[in-house]
Amino acid sequence: MYLIAALGNPGKKYRHTRHNIGFWALETLGRRHGITVEKKKFEGCYGSGVIDRIQVLLLTPLTYMNRSGVAVAAFLRYFRIPPEQLIVLHDDLDLPWNTLRISEKRGAAGHKGVLSIIQELQTHGFIRVRIGIGRPPLGVAPEDYVLEPFTPSEEADLPALTERAAEAVETILTQGVIAAMNRFNVRPTETSPSRP
Repeated sequence: MYLIAALGNPGKKYRHTRHNIGFWALETLGRRHGITVEKKKFEGCYGSGVIDRIQVLLLTPLTYMNRSGVAVAAFLRYFRIPPEQLIVLHDDLDLPWNTLRISEKRGAAGHKGVLSIIQELQTHGFIRVRIGIGRPPLGVAPEDYVLEPFTPSEEADLPALTERAAEAVETILTQGVIAAMNRFNVRPTETSPSRP
């Protein structure tokens, strides 16, 4: 069994912000496989299902971003899932908008949600699907930028971007991390142009 966790902030106030793009990707993945994330347990909403004969749990923590690890760690312990079978979907400031990177065994690189998971699990040995949201414009603090709503052009990109993120998770599950990296970790110059 795999636990697939998305990082973000709970509540309508934050739903359309860049920090919550992981939630959008998880919803897309669930929709593709008929899995709804509606049950509540351990400070999280979750749903269970099957992706290509692999049992999965989809999780959105109900804590704020900097406490994401509390729910993630509780689910791993309760369902006896090893950290290497954890896949985390989250936003990444260091990647251009509309790009993906799959990584594993990496540090948090300043992402408070990922840092919380590492601290709770005492390991960074899990898989991440990093969804690029780009750097903030000059004069805008990163902590403000991630909590801003998507621009109209970003909203237009969201469906295709979250579909690609869902496909990345499916590839990890069915073909392994290396195959997924080879397919999705393209250089920025090989991706679609960033927003204006």
